[in-house]
Amino acid sequence: MTTGEFINIYPTELKFPFELRKQSTCSMQLSNKTDQYISFKVKTTNPKKYCVRPNAGVVLPGSSCNVTVTMQAQKEAPPDMQCKDKFLIQSTIAPSGTTNKDITPEIFNKEDGKIIDEFKLRVVYVPANPPSPVPEGSEEGGSPRTSLTEDDSKSSSLPEAVSRSLEEPKAKSSPSEAWSLISRLTEEKASALQQNQKLRQELELVRKEISKSNAGGFSMLFVVLIGLIALLVGYLIKNT
Repeated sequence: MTTGEFINIYPTELKFPFELRKQSTCSMQLSNKTDQYISFKVKTTNPKKYCVRPNAGVVLPGSSCNVTVTMQAQKEAPPDMQCKDKFLIQSTIAPSGTTNKDITPEIFNKEDGKIIDEFKLRVVYVPANPPSPVPEGSEEGGSPRTSLTEDDSKSSSLPEAVSRSLEEPKAKSSPSEAWSLISRLTEEKASALQQNQKLRQELELVRKEISKSNAGGFSMLFVVLIGLIALLVGYLIKNT
């Protein structure tokens, strides 16, 4: 911030993002540090190159005024991006009640002991698209190979994550598929119960045949048949 007798000016230099064939804009703030009306005027060494709004005005006591400076599009860059243009801000005490329309060039004439504050601001060009900062690991002597390995692991895990995200919807059944599965299981269970009931009936018939037999003991064929039927019934009941 530049401090004068009447106003404070911020910033102390005008920085324009420079890009060929494109306009660039920056602003400055003029703050009245007195309890009086202060008139100001902005001049430049290259008036055809810049547009200043407002280029003159009044700053009320204790208030501020923003001034916007627009640089016209440039067809070529200066050598080493150095600019020799400068701005001059003049300020002086104005009668109370002065408005912007009352500002004339004569107000800033250095005569009759009138105090005229003058400040010069230089123009600085800055890159419109500054380069990205260098990673901290490179500055501190970190191993580039380590960074590349970490990046490779991240890039290799990315297709896996995408693959999982594509496969997960397939694993989740839709409501219609779920109902179809429930219906099929119900039918299979009913069929198994029916087979179980049929086997029980056949087992009962075998028992009746055995009870009618007058033999002193069970024949080996009947014993084997009963064992097989019992195993089959137990298997079906367990799976239902």
